[in-house]
Amino acid sequence: MTGSTSTPTPDRTSTGSAPALALHTGISDPRTLIMRNLRQSGIVVALVVIVALFAVLTDGVSLSPGNLTNIVLQYSYILVLAIGMVILIIGGHIDLSVGSVVALTGAVSAVLVIQQGLPWWLGAVAALAVGAAVGAWHGFWVAYAGIPAFIVTLAGMLLFRGLTLRVLDNVSLSPFPAEYQRIAAGFLNGLMGGQGYDAFTLLIGVVAVGGFAVGGFRTRVARIRYQQPVESFPLFVARVLLVGAVIMAFAWQLAHARGLPIVLIILAVLVLAYGLLTRRTVFGRQVYAIGGNLPAAQLSGVKVRVVNFWVFVNMGFLAAVAGVIYSSRSNGAQPAAGTMFELDAIAAAFIGGAAVTGGVGTVVGAMVGGLIMAVMSNGMQLMGVDQSMQSVVKGLVLLVAVAFDVYNKRRAGAAR
Repeated sequence: MTGSTSTPTPDRTSTGSAPALALHTGISDPRTLIMRNLRQSGIVVALVVIVALFAVLTDGVSLSPGNLTNIVLQYSYILVLAIGMVILIIGGHIDLSVGSVVALTGAVSAVLVIQQGLPWWLGAVAALAVGAAVGAWHGFWVAYAGIPAFIVTLAGMLLFRGLTLRVLDNVSLSPFPAEYQRIAAGFLNGLMGGQGYDAFTLLIGVVAVGGFAVGGFRTRVARIRYQQPVESFPLFVARVLLVGAVIMAFAWQLAHARGLPIVLIILAVLVLAYGLLTRRTVFGRQVYAIGGNLPAAQLSGVKVRVVNFWVFVNMGFLAAVAGVIYSSRSNGAQPAAGTMFELDAIAAAFIGGAAVTGGVGTVVGAMVGGLIMAVMSNGMQLMGVDQSMQSVVKGLVLLVAVAFDVYNKRRAGAAR
């Protein structure tokens, strides 16, 4: 294999129309498909097994409409943090300060809205601005001063926790106005009616299934055009139907609870936006290039310092989003808010398939990793498992995920 970067020339199977390309033979053996991408397929299988396990252990309570809604509300801010964290990890960095930034941004919002009586939206905007400023602070020291991210963000964890105490004067502030509380605890319900269920929530579910099917179809056609391996068309249809059934079952349960959570809409928009950013933009490709092979990225003309600076600004912004959601959810700001959030976000990224050495990972994978952590935590709470044992289980799961990543790298190296 030479250093050439030329684009593969499509063969005669890749010159037809999109429908003709979609019917391309592809791979029919599911085991072969799973082994081709063991890291991503493994976490999906793990999520399914964990969901099924806790459904049995809790006699179905874990899959009840009310509990599924609670999972969305309780763990949404961790999933938001996981989006920013996986991008940092892909670029070869890490952020240990996000929990403190969550606390600081929530505190800023609380002081402005609760103490100063300013409009609720102004508090949220100020929190986002503070988060972006924190990210710029970290980005400067990492990208331009050359200090490792581990040290910079470890200092930031202490620094911004201290600033939180100063901003709050070491006391809690509450309550927020009802409009602010709706960010994390509000629902869209009754917009289109429904007899015992929310029709609008089901419509959103149908739109999500349609988007997944169209996106999968376009990805399949693009891969065939560039002679990349794909599953056979029947397996593709089966995958779309299976995922569609899961999405509609989830929407059905939400529709029979309180409707569509507003925070779920926020999370969905972030996942879509950052999924496109990482996969379809020059900036996203540069982040992967820096994390995968820094010297090669530098030789290719990638402005490494600029990219590193902005990934930290982005992390600070998303930490502020999580801070607004968390303060809205808890209806106040507390000096100890956000404690250990950074570890949950890091665990979600690694369990979701991010590589310890950088250059590998996806936003969707981080979401699956976060859901694994959320389902485990929620299931153990429903079962009354002691908090100490919950920490033991989470630690073991994280260790297994990283060991699995190391195993995959060694297996791939041996195959060469």
